[in-house]
Amino acid sequence: MTEKALRLGTRRSKLAVAQSGQVADAVSQVTGRPVELVEITTYGDVSREHLAQIGGTGVFVAALREALARGEVDFAVHSLKDLPTTQPDELVVAAIPVREDPRDVIIARDALKLTDLPRGARIGTGSPRRMAQLNAYARTHGLDFETVPIRGNVDTRIGYVTKGDLDAVVLAAAGLNRVGRSDEVTDFLSVDTILPAPGQGALAVETTADNADLIAALAQLDDPLTRAAVTAERSLLAALEAGCSAPVGALADLPPLSAPLERGDPQTDRQIVKEMRLRGVVGSTDGSTLVQLSTTGPVPETHEAATALGRELATEMLAQGAAGLMGERAL
Repeated sequence: MTEKALRLGTRRSKLAVAQSGQVADAVSQVTGRPVELVEITTYGDVSREHLAQIGGTGVFVAALREALARGEVDFAVHSLKDLPTTQPDELVVAAIPVREDPRDVIIARDALKLTDLPRGARIGTGSPRRMAQLNAYARTHGLDFETVPIRGNVDTRIGYVTKGDLDAVVLAAAGLNRVGRSDEVTDFLSVDTILPAPGQGALAVETTADNADLIAALAQLDDPLTRAAVTAERSLLAALEAGCSAPVGALADLPPLSAPLERGDPQTDRQIVKEMRLRGVVGSTDGSTLVQLSTTGPVPETHEAATALGRELATEMLAQGAAGLMGERAL
């Protein structure tokens, strides 16, 4: 007799369904049970307003969490960068799988790179974080382009370029990888140019706190290094009291040891990472002012240590004037 299917709540977008489908396959492998996707429309999906105008934090999450609370789904998959930093007591993030590429990318007409765009080029993005860092980069490198606010799914955004409305758009590498469109990227933006959003490229698999068996099963998908990194990044965001649409970038780098492994050593590079470098940036959207700092230390081995790392860097950034650069503060 086939076991009852687990119900996975997902947003309806092509990207959300693609990444949820990947998680569904992995959950089926570890549980031996079929997983069915339950598509749920969130407020962020139906609103045409820019994220900063509708609150940003949680607009893609609330409906999925409500479905969990009502028992309509057994677990849900979120893009971690959309998840509010305050976790409800009745829900638990049971797994954060290995992170995809966290970088931002350019898709431009004529296969142009960022630095090859003509003077006056128009670059579309819905992110104040991207606007702040792109405009700052333009100021320091003598480039002349305009950042234009846009919304929409991956197809819509790329369509602005293919139809000739914009010269380029900025998207997340992870999303394009997950929907099989990474071959359209014309320029991968170094994290030294644009720091990604806290948690960008990572997924959060969430279920109810009272579902011990499912929590244990989902935990097999968890990657401790990714969890440590994104915990530090999101702690910085929380300490800045900033929402997910504020102009804040953060990335915890996890470089492996430079020395090669000895022959026959079963450890992988990911298992011997010893240091974490946490970088954070806050900027005015016109790029005139950036507060950008970093700190390096041992990889945090506990949630508390990772949280402390992010909080400490945020404190330093606030002392440098970061609070005055954030247009949206979390409520």
